[in-house]
Amino acid sequence: MTMEVDILEMSERSAKFVLSNVSAAFANGIRRAALSDVPTLAITYVNIYNNTSVLFDEQLGLRLALIPLAANIEEFVPVEECTCGGSECPACRVSLTLSAEGPRIVYSGDFVSSDETVQPADSNIPIIDLKEGQKVVLEAIAHKGYGHTHARWQAGVACGYKNMPVITFNKCDSCGACVEECPQGIIKMGPEGAGIAEDEILKCILCKLCQGICEIDAIKVSQDENAFVFTMESDGSYTIQQLIINAGKNIKDKAARMGEILESL
Repeated sequence: MTMEVDILEMSERSAKFVLSNVSAAFANGIRRAALSDVPTLAITYVNIYNNTSVLFDEQLGLRLALIPLAANIEEFVPVEECTCGGSECPACRVSLTLSAEGPRIVYSGDFVSSDETVQPADSNIPIIDLKEGQKVVLEAIAHKGYGHTHARWQAGVACGYKNMPVITFNKCDSCGACVEECPQGIIKMGPEGAGIAEDEILKCILCKLCQGICEIDAIKVSQDENAFVFTMESDGSYTIQQLIINAGKNIKDKAARMGEILESL
């Protein structure tokens, strides 16, 4: 069978789609790749020259590390793979400077990047609220990395899936118990008894409360083992389309490397 993808919702940073004719292992591979194997740039350490704010230096550094950075990621390499030998050249290192004085709220858009192609994914992320006379002067250093190394490099957020629900109604006596029991409110009573509209089936959370409340066993709740309803979000370092494509490419590349290893045995 050929893998099928049915797009349900799509925006710049989030998507909901049905992936069919695949195994649970492949579906979980897509999820894991989006979370941990698609590389991003992230701030890894900070040189703080002046900080008279209410935040300790460590707290400020933690906040900066979680600011998503949008970049042409293919143009960069991890420090450990760079030909500079760890001296940190422009191919593996980006500097972002910040200088601000209160009273004002400092936002991610206040960063000045050494590489104009590297910018915070959102310019309105609040960093710190400076009061009168307070200052922050620092240099943040960003490197390329992967989510399986540290959460700061996690491009995918809220990535998950569930099996496609399969619900059948047989010889319903129209008692209405399942209608009241369903927490999603998707079971409706019709002329032939209870049922769920085709466009509502995806809202089922497979709790099986309707099946349990039915006294005549007229409801059967199961799932399609080869179809999955995905919900995925990007932190902004990629568009959601790029994130999904790169996750799939990552799996393909890993499979190719495994094939080469097996052939060499």
